[in-house]
Amino acid sequence: MDLENKEELKAEATETVEETAAPAEATNDEKPARGRRGRGRKQKIETTEEKPQSEWTERVVQISRVTKVVKGGKKLSFRAIVIVGNQKGQVGVGCAKASEVIIAIQKAIADGRKNLITVPIFKTTIPHPIIGRSGAGEVMLRPASEGTGIIAGGAVRSVLELAGIGNILSKSLGSKSPLNAANATLDALKKLTPFTEVAKRRGLSMAEFLN
Repeated sequence: MDLENKEELKAEATETVEETAAPAEATNDEKPARGRRGRGRKQKIETTEEKPQSEWTERVVQISRVTKVVKGGKKLSFRAIVIVGNQKGQVGVGCAKASEVIIAIQKAIADGRKNLITVPIFKTTIPHPIIGRSGAGEVMLRPASEGTGIIAGGAVRSVLELAGIGNILSKSLGSKSPLNAANATLDALKKLTPFTEVAKRRGLSMAEFLN
């Protein structure tokens, strides 16, 4: 083989090597760019702020299975009773039915937020004794001194805690149904009269009224 042919073959071989090496260099250049994008993505994840928690608290009092007799037989569903409150003087009772437990609870929470009431709290208790009624249920509430706590049980206790009352005496009479007890407690809290309104009726200031 002539020397000229050998030199031509060497030149072609070097050209092919350079062509194949060019894409490799491009891929090496792309690696830092991917790293930069990755670092930016991490920073974006770190800077995301957490959503503030809601001030409302929901407490499930009872979930019962109920049946409805229809033309084709019996239709099964669930009934949920939920107490909704912010522990700052607002509370409500919700009751709803659905074919699934989760849906029934969600509907009961929405119903409870529609029926919110504002409770006139004096310090950490209620202003005066009161009796609430709902159906065959009856609940008696009395103010208590500091350190007494919530003397109640069942649905009555849940309503008082979520209303934000810290010291109170209670007695549940009549029906033992959680729904009647919760509604009776709500009725009693709804009928409370704040001291400011009583002092205004008598034409006195709060200092004169409390003394």
